[in-house]
Parts: sequence; C-alpha cells; structure tokens
Amino acid sequence: MTLIGLVGMIDPPRKAAISAIRNCHSAGIRVKMITGDHAVTALAIARQIGLTAERAMTGRELAALDDDALSLAAHEIDVFARVEPEQKLRLVRALQARGEVVAMTGDGVNDAPALKQADIGIAMGLGGTEVAKEASAMVLTDDNFASIEAAVEEGRGVWDNLIKFITWTLPTNFGEGLVIVAAILFGATLPITPLQILWINMTTAVLLGLTLAFEPIERGIMQRKPRRLDMPVLDGDLIRRIALVSLLLLGGVFGFFLRELEQGHSLAEARTVAVNVFVMVEIFYLFNCRSLTGSFWKLGLCSNLWVWGGIAVMLVLQLLLTYWPPLSKLFQTAPIGWRAWAEITVFAGLCSLLIGLEKHWAMRRRST
Repeated sequence: MTLIGLVGMIDPPRKAAISAIRNCHSAGIRVKMITGDHAVTALAIARQIGLTAERAMTGRELAALDDDALSLAAHEIDVFARVEPEQKLRLVRALQARGEVVAMTGDGVNDAPALKQADIGIAMGLGGTEVAKEASAMVLTDDNFASIEAAVEEGRGVWDNLIKFITWTLPTNFGEGLVIVAAILFGATLPITPLQILWINMTTAVLLGLTLAFEPIERGIMQRKPRRLDMPVLDGDLIRRIALVSLLLLGGVFGFFLRELEQGHSLAEARTVAVNVFVMVEIFYLFNCRSLTGSFWKLGLCSNLWVWGGIAVMLVLQLLLTYWPPLSKLFQTAPIGWRAWAEITVFAGLCSLLIGLEKHWAMRRRST
C-alpha cells in the first residue's frame, strides 16, 4: 500500500460567535464549553473563540469527583470534553447549587435532561431533535450562539424600559394620592377633584408613561453586570425617588393652589393651575426617566420620537381642558393666564433639575 496523502477537516468557529462570547464576558456572563469531542480539540476551539482555558476536564475525570469537588470544578473550569449526558446534568445542578442562573444549549435526545434542568434550556432549531426542543424553554432558529447574546441584550433592554416606566408611574401616582390625603388630614379644600385626578391618570399614563416602552437600548447595556436574583424592584433608590417626587408635587400643587386663592382667583382657576402643575411636572420628570443611569441628553433628543409625540398630544389636551368650554364644564376648570403657565413651567423645570441631581448623586454613591 502506498501512502498518497492525508486529509484534515476542521469546523471553524463562526466570527459572530467569537464577538458574542466577548460581549457575554463584558456583561458578566460566563461561557462554558461542554462537548463530546476530544479534550485537545475542545481546548483548541475554546482558545479560538476567546475562552481563556488552561485545561479541559474530561468525563472520566468528572466521574471520579464527589459532589463537593464537582461543584468546585464546575465553577473554575470552562472546558469539559468527552462528557456523558448524565454528567451534563450533574454540571448544571452543581452550578445551580452555587446560586448561578444556568442557560444550557443542546441538540440531541441525550441533552434533554440537562436542558430541562437548566434555568433556560436552549435547543438548536435547525439541527436539534424534537425531544431537545420540547425540553427547552427557547429554540434557536439559526443555531447561532450570537443569537443568544442578542437575546440577552434585547431582554436587558425590555427590563430597562419596564423599570423606567415603574420609576415614572409610582412616584407620580403616589404624589397624587399624597395631595388628596394631605388635604383630607388638614381639612383643606381639595386642590384637585376626583374627576380631575381621573383625567390626569388616564391621559398621562398612556401619552407619557407608555412612551418609555419605545426607548431604544442604551449604549453600554452589555457592559453591566447581571442583576442578583434577590434584588428587589422597589429598591432604596426608587423609594427615595418616590419620596422626592411626591414631596415636590405636594409642595408645588398646594403652593400654587393656595397662592391662586390668595390672589383672588376663583376655585376653578386655582384647581386648573393645580392640574397643570401635576401634568407639567410629570412631563419634565419623564425626561429624567428616559435613562436610569445617566442624563437623557446623552441619549439624543430625537432617539425616541414617541416621547415628543406623547408630550405634544398631552399639551394639546391640557389646553383643551383649560380653554375649551365643553371640557371646562365637565371637569370644572377655568382659563388661566400666560403668567401662570410660565410659572408652572419654571417650577416643573426646577423639579426636573433637583431629580436629576438626586439621580447623579445616587449613581456616584453606587459606583463608590
């Protein structure tokens, strides 16, 4: 027999996968390779895609470890080769026992137990078996690891916008309730009527608050570390924000309302001013909520046109509420002068400035 030559085959990693793994690392997501390939092959591919692995642990080595040793190995080692299906399940459980949130990818029938056990099982849509897909929480239609990284980025963006809406709506609604409670406790005339509160809630929630759902994903979102599972939505920063915004609304509404009455204006005019104080402060506060970490100036004034559209419609409705007789009669409002509008706008701008300073202080405190 005469040796004619050798044929070597390689399945190189996709460039998109290399970039995705780098982004995952910057986002605080650890990437581990668990494969049935030879240890040398697994280690070579791992280094190509950006895993700084010094060694690959084989399934035979894993089989000799007790639960404590396996837990340590699962945490410290990033490449596992010649791994049996039941060992994948043990690795998932070991990481979960350490408090980790585990996403597991797989395509075969034997991967189903590990996919089912993982917090997020991810099956291959093109090359995966039906059993693997049924056991998973998510299916990759393109079998591309970069799609996982894109899903994480999109998920963080959705969560960000949800928290932005909560950060906007809780303080403003709490402030409305606080004004009513304070008036009742001190036996004062209500600065706004229940029907006017209903108007504020129905219009601002749709035209202002919901526009935050269309905020684009902020730059640097994949440089943030993952949230802890035990981290509450209503944390100390949000509680402090609720208190600040509520007190500003309370002081502003009562201050303008009582001053209007002292200057001889009618009760309807004073209440109209109070309603517009509420709305203008909420409009200015909306800009503070466009970013949870920085100034909205850095996002770009036109990066979310829904915000400007909602504000424009809201202002038109407020003008109709103030000056259009049918709405004025229904909501018991009265026309007010341009000077009142100017004072309300200045006050709302000052409130936005104070809230922005509080947010800046909170971010500096958190970074230190």
